[in-house]
Amino acid sequence: MLGDDEWRALERAHEERADAATAAHRARAARGEKHPVEDFLFTYYSYKPALLRRWHPGAGVELADAAGTPREEWRWYVPGSAPGSLIVDDAGFRAEKALLVEGVAKILRATAGRAGSFGCFGLHEWAMVYRQGEHRHPVPLRLGQDGTDDVVDAHDLKCTHFDAYRFFTPAAAPLNRDTPTRDRQAALEQPGCLHAGMDLYKWAMKLGPLVPGDLLLDTFALARDIRVLDMQASPYDLADLGYAPVRIETAEGKAEYVRRQRDFSVRGQALRERLLAVV
Repeated sequence: MLGDDEWRALERAHEERADAATAAHRARAARGEKHPVEDFLFTYYSYKPALLRRWHPGAGVELADAAGTPREEWRWYVPGSAPGSLIVDDAGFRAEKALLVEGVAKILRATAGRAGSFGCFGLHEWAMVYRQGEHRHPVPLRLGQDGTDDVVDAHDLKCTHFDAYRFFTPAAAPLNRDTPTRDRQAALEQPGCLHAGMDLYKWAMKLGPLVPGDLLLDTFALARDIRVLDMQASPYDLADLGYAPVRIETAEGKAEYVRRQRDFSVRGQALRERLLAVV
């Protein structure tokens, strides 16, 4: 049982942390501006800042004197054991969303139990523009189209993540070592993959009120940091936006990419274990 003052303080701290993390995005949205790096987590995953701002204590934690607050109208909250208290309807959520919880757990367990692979060098972003004149981001290619194509041709493509692979250009897809599909996600997902690390935020969001607020924000922070490397190592020239390139076409760039990729993998595995404890 969390007392009224205690859970309200946790809620305020969560809202302040979430607001700080989304302030720049919200300001750009108000001006009708877009950012190719920082807006990704809100467009690709489509979760609005208001959802990130909503604090949950997690399953099994009773909130004293929470009845009569807006939380009482939120879905998945039911009266607790004490008069005026609320608690997450853990059993109801799991019963209605059994397939979702089972699917998330399957992917998390498979990924957590697999050795990381660190030889992709972020070439998925290069494969998304390979031999194609039009690109997803209105940003110039650092090496131009021909130079970008040459980098892809000089490397093996080893992408294991379906949601990255599905954006490969038609010319790039057959070059990949494997053919990831949605059905094979649990079989191929591995903890060295940047997108698997970013997806921890997606899984935390999908598990909704079962996930404590601090865990949700920690997954978002990891996803945000990974996105920076993802685009620094991409073929795009983002110097004008303040992002120094990680030149994965060089030995030095590859070494930097792998070092940071390994650090993210360690952070991701710790968060993956925390999510597994939830499911």
